[in-house]
Amino acid sequence: MIQIYHNPRCGKSRNCLAFIEQSNQEFEIIPYLTETPSFDELKVLLKQLNLEPLQLVRTKEKIWIENFKDKTLTNDQIITAMVENPILIERPIVVKDGKAIIGRDPDLVASFLD
Repeated sequence: MIQIYHNPRCGKSRNCLAFIEQSNQEFEIIPYLTETPSFDELKVLLKQLNLEPLQLVRTKEKIWIENFKDKTLTNDQIITAMVENPILIERPIVVKDGKAIIGRDPDLVASFLD
């Protein structure tokens, strides 16, 4: 089953969700701002995305700029920052068959869902 880590206030996330709905495949919405992934769940997502933790961070978010931007952080510290401040997690994340993508590009989502 497809999972989408979704923020309903984000246009890219809403567009991705609409695209998934049109695919007529089963999916689960994970409202990650209120159902925040755990540290271990984020580590799994990062592996599925094939990304380093910093690559999943929304580095232009005020929280990041004010609290983390100029600090040297370990990968575990970056993951902890995302768990404690889920707004920092890039979105939407689409998971299918043990792999994941950041679903900001409709063409990428289309090829991923096929």
